Amino acid sequence: MVYEKLGEQVFGTTGKFVIFGATSLQNTGAMLSYLFIVKNELPSAIKFLMGEEETFSAWYVDGRVLVVIVTFGIILPLCLLKNLGYLGYTSGFSLSCMVFFLIVVIYKKFQIRCDVPELNLTNSAANSTNADMCMPKYVTFNSKTVYALPTIAFAFVCHPSVLPIYSELKDRSQKKMQMVSNISFFAMFVMYFLTAIFGYLTFYERVESNLLHKYHSKNDILILTVRLAVIVAVILTVPVLFFTVRSSLFELAKKTKFNLCRHISVTVILLVIINLLVIFIPSMKDIFGVVGVTSANMLIFILPSSLYLKITNQDGDKGTQRIWAALFLGLGVLFSLVSIPLVIYDWACSSTNGKGR
Repeated sequence: MVYEKLGEQVFGTTGKFVIFGATSLQNTGAMLSYLFIVKNELPSAIKFLMGEEETFSAWYVDGRVLVVIVTFGIILPLCLLKNLGYLGYTSGFSLSCMVFFLIVVIYKKFQIRCDVPELNLTNSAANSTNADMCMPKYVTFNSKTVYALPTIAFAFVCHPSVLPIYSELKDRSQKKMQMVSNISFFAMFVMYFLTAIFGYLTFYERVESNLLHKYHSKNDILILTVRLAVIVAVILTVPVLFFTVRSSLFELAKKTKFNLCRHISVTVILLVIINLLVIFIPSMKDIFGVVGVTSANMLIFILPSSLYLKITNQDGDKGTQRIWAALFLGLGVLFSLVSIPLVIYDWACSSTNGKGR
């Protein structure tokens, strides 16, 4: 029922530490990305509710201050819960918020016109430029392209949470869990796909990595509601990921028996560390890049394939499945060989350009 224990049984202590590192890095990266959304979006929402301009500044609309308040005012009490059971309700509500976000993205596609920024061009040149920038391109290559695969990998990782959730189900079976997994993966694919397609078809080349930043929320109650819904969604998702990180840490330290003082102290220390990282890491792009090419790749491709190949090593009836597992493993290795150098190259180029300016 514990991923780390499975790794230890198959690959020994090394397997246990590798799986712990991969799951912890993945879930920590996910929590950081969610808290980044709180840090970036909550100040704008509060300014709107106060009737202030975006340029307004005060300590209570500072994203760094707000993320600390949210963490210890809302997330900490949820993280202190002993079991995952109650978090199922908050997680379901957060999913409803994201469905609402998708509906608004689709609606805005048909409401917002595609106009390029004002340029010093003649009318004919401006019309030509406008037409070019408002035409969808099936394939686009730019400096952000190297983060496409890592971000996709990052988005579909749920593997570390499956066993902790499965272990708490009352009437559990592998067949039922497989059905739940299939439905979940398909539903998330549809949501990601539609959000990406309609977000791109709204802004085309001017789309940003944070889609919400392109919607001007001034005097737009609908966009404000979406911002608040996304903030609520990510806040309520953090405790589920945190539960997995803490469980892995206790399993690694062989402290699986519940102890209230240890439970509280570890929770507070981990949340403090996560908040410090959110405050000092410059952007979500760096999180997606690091986590996507390392832990996400390990958890999706390399670790499941390696575990399966090792477990079925003496099973002659699993020949076809072993071939597929080997191909999956090869795909993971290829993913690493392609993505890691590209991300490092992009960092090097960004650093050089920054120094040049």
